[in-house]
Order: sequence, then structure tokens, then C-alpha cells
Amino acid sequence: MDKNKKTNKIELSIIVAMYNEEAVVKAFFEKILSILTKMQVTYEIICVDDGSTDTTLSLLYQFSVPNEQIKVISFSRNFGKEIALSAGLDFANGQAVIFIDADLQDPPELIEQFYALWKEGYENVYGTRLTRKSDSFFKKTTATLFYSIFNKLSETQMPSNAGDFRLIGPKAIKALRRIREKRRFMKGLYTWVGFRSISVPYERQKRVAGHSKFTFWSLWNFALEGITSHSSILMRSWTYLGLISVLLAIILAIHLLYDYVVSNNNPNGFYLTILTILFFGSVQITSLGIIGEYISRIHEEVKGRPLYIVEQTYNLEEE
Repeated sequence: MDKNKKTNKIELSIIVAMYNEEAVVKAFFEKILSILTKMQVTYEIICVDDGSTDTTLSLLYQFSVPNEQIKVISFSRNFGKEIALSAGLDFANGQAVIFIDADLQDPPELIEQFYALWKEGYENVYGTRLTRKSDSFFKKTTATLFYSIFNKLSETQMPSNAGDFRLIGPKAIKALRRIREKRRFMKGLYTWVGFRSISVPYERQKRVAGHSKFTFWSLWNFALEGITSHSSILMRSWTYLGLISVLLAIILAIHLLYDYVVSNNNPNGFYLTILTILFFGSVQITSLGIIGEYISRIHEEVKGRPLYIVEQTYNLEEE
């Protein structure tokens, strides 16, 4: 979809991905509309229903009927949050885009500050979480660990505790729309495209209602997606591990030969053989698994399927 349009009259496009968010839809619109009205800017709110199985879509329709500034994209099935955000970006007509979650954990009051910093010339204004009140100790610890590992492995340095809550300007919008890879990690892509950026720290709140749709397994896959999408060091590391294994094998062979020739000691080879087989077998299986992760991503790309399928839209035309 080509969206490289000339500057238009809409200043802000608010993009929100929703999946089974019936409990927060009403509160979200009440909050976001009051803030946008206060700012006196031209805007649109693009809600992407990511294959919800509850009443989320019907509620979105109810709010969009009397207000043409609320626009709805409904997927044919669940494609995931990263794809939903990308779809919203494809359809957005605003000069700047703001990504925000529906649960109001990220305070919409910051939109005004994001907007002011964009007017100062920043292309990427992102929120940085100072606290994560609703997250468990385990989730906080693993999140910190993920950001640390990601930045050590990836050539793209991602700000710690920065999520999707951000404003991106027209240059960043144009750059992100050119990226059509199927396996997407948006937090990394925001940083990868570059441009002038600034952080806005804030206190993350608890959800106003409902519960998170991310399970431990989905978060694990999400972290793996992020690392493999922005780094090839995992594949390269097995080359070095292979060289280290060869070196260890040579040292062990020299040691056994010396022990046999000088000490006339013929070592018992059963346990050594078992240990060697287990070690190299584990290395090979693990390396094949990591290579398989990258090959699966190549497989997804070469099939050439679209990022998403839109079933229906409200208050906008599919292009």
C-alpha cells in the first residue's frame, strides 16, 4: 500500500491495536477524546481489531458511527500486535502518528507533550517507563534482562523500558512504511530507522480493566523474535564455538597421546566417549535449532504473503 502522500490537514493519527478489549473500549475513548479535544488539533483515531472474539469490534463500530474521526480496521483473523500496528500505520493520514495501547497504562496526557516535542523537530518521541506497577517481579526482571541482552547482541541499540507508546513524525513514518518484512519487531524498527529522538519518562499505571493477553510463552517468542530480527550474532557464535570445540579436541588428543606414550597409561575410554558424544551432540542440536529459527524467517519472507488481511473497515476506504 503506497501511503507516501503530500502533507494533509490531519495533524495526528492515533493508532491503537485491540484484541479482546471490550472491558476498556469505553474508558479509552472517553479519555483520549477529551485530551484531543483540549489540544484543538485535527486528528483521527485508527483502531485495529486484531481478530477479537468478544464484543470489541461491535463496540468500536458503535463509537465510530457518530464520530467519523474514529476509524476501524477489522482483520480476518488474529495477526498479532506488531502487524496490527503496521496496518494502522498503512492507513494513517496524519502528519504524525502516535501508537498507544487501549488499556490506558500509558497515560494519554503525555500526547500533548509528545506533540510539542515533535513541533520542536523530533521525529521519534518515545515514552520511557520509570516504574511498572502492574508487573510482577518476574516480569520486571525478565524485561530488564531482555533489553540488556538485546542491546548486547544487536547492532541497533534500543532504549531500555521504551515500548510502543510514542509519536513518530513524517520522515520516520515514510521509512517505516517501506519495511514490509513479515516477522516484525516494532520496538526495534523504531530505533533502526533513526532520525532525531527524545525520551519522555513517565510512571506506568495499572490497567483500567481487563487483563493482559500476553502469556509467558508469547512473551518468550516475542523476545526471540526481537533478537533474531535485529541480530545475526547467534548464528555467528556457533562458528566460534565450533572452533573452540576443535581446539579442545586437539588439546585432549595431545594429552591422551602424551599419557599413553610417556606414562604407558591406556585410559578407560567408555566415560570419555560418552561425555564427548553428549557434548558435541548437544552443540549440534542447539546450533541446528538456532539456524532453524533464521531459516523459518527466510521461509516466511519468500512466500510473499501480505502482512495482513482486512475483512472490513469503518469510516475509511481500503486502498
